[in-house]
Amino acid sequence: MLAMPRSAATPTPQPSLLSSHPQIAIVAGEPSGDLLGSLLIQAVQEAGLPAEFYGIAGPRMQGRGARTLYDMETLAVRGYVEALSNLRRILAIRRGLKRQLLAAPPRLFIGVDAPDFNLTLETALRRAGIPTVQFVGPSVWGWRRSRLKHVRRAATHTLLIFPFEEETYRRAGIPATYVGHPLAHALPSPDRASARARLGLQPSAEYVALLPGSRRSELEALGRLYVETAMRILDERPGVRFLVPLASRETRDLFEQAVHQCKAQALPLRILYGHAHDALQAADVALIASGTATLEALLLDCPHVITYRVPWLTYQIMKRQAYLPYVGMPNILAGRFIVPELLQEQARPETMAAALLSLLTDKGARQAMSAEFAQLRASLRRDTPRLIAQVLAPYLT
Repeated sequence: MLAMPRSAATPTPQPSLLSSHPQIAIVAGEPSGDLLGSLLIQAVQEAGLPAEFYGIAGPRMQGRGARTLYDMETLAVRGYVEALSNLRRILAIRRGLKRQLLAAPPRLFIGVDAPDFNLTLETALRRAGIPTVQFVGPSVWGWRRSRLKHVRRAATHTLLIFPFEEETYRRAGIPATYVGHPLAHALPSPDRASARARLGLQPSAEYVALLPGSRRSELEALGRLYVETAMRILDERPGVRFLVPLASRETRDLFEQAVHQCKAQALPLRILYGHAHDALQAADVALIASGTATLEALLLDCPHVITYRVPWLTYQIMKRQAYLPYVGMPNILAGRFIVPELLQEQARPETMAAALLSLLTDKGARQAMSAEFAQLRASLRRDTPRLIAQVLAPYLT
């Protein structure tokens, strides 16, 4: 169940300080961070390390026992323009959380991704003598390399999830450990037939997964584009069906509004609450908003096309600070384009539909993409829970 909205000025009570277990403060800022945070908590629990977690947690982390003091959804914004409208609330949350943690210091603070929020908080806590761990190094390999100085000040230790990051952090003098990607360890081996059976789908039908994002802003930017793309694909391939896994009631409502606005109620859509991993395994191809879902598609062997749209000003700022010509994780990991990317003005229904139809009709292209995915999966797989526990154990015992 999703956490109910809470006022930034009225957090829930802190965990009891009388507990015999070490207190770990932890902050995740969006659904992907919530998933990674839940896997970290699971690693600590399975290693038998005593700890209680509290801070800012989504439903997955709460399901692992973490207590949340603020609503994570407030932090789940992406881009400069989008963040400005929520800036006062976000800063109020950070100030309130910092006051609480300095007044009753935890044994350890863990920031899960969300570097713009977490690194500033970690710097203040570390100066006060609280050890800090940043789980997921900021994407300095793609843009904003000035962040390395901030990481050096903020984090006692950084847990890295991509193999190419180790050398960058070593050269910068930042204590860091490559632990592999938790999803590469946790996700099952791809099995399309089993995924289709779990979802009650026809074994031999053709399915396209549509993943327009997990944030309200993403659905507002991409919802209609995805529906219009599906309409064009159906015109060319009348037997195709669509799977649409959505992360929350809000995003489902927004997608259904887009369907209504496009007068596309006749589309053969199967809207799922969650089940993104099953949808990616079951689909022949997918259309995915740039983000963690592109990595999940790689790990689950789903050929896909990457799209994204952000406000013009956000895009101009990001473009000027970018170091790489691609944004999707499969392409970043490969060091070249292996998955098509259609961004900004290129993200139009006709271009997105054409790219997906090309994949659907070209079995050789899908097989070549899958072969690339297999090599990348191998590079990301480590004994991640054991490596995480090894780094955290000295702070808890």
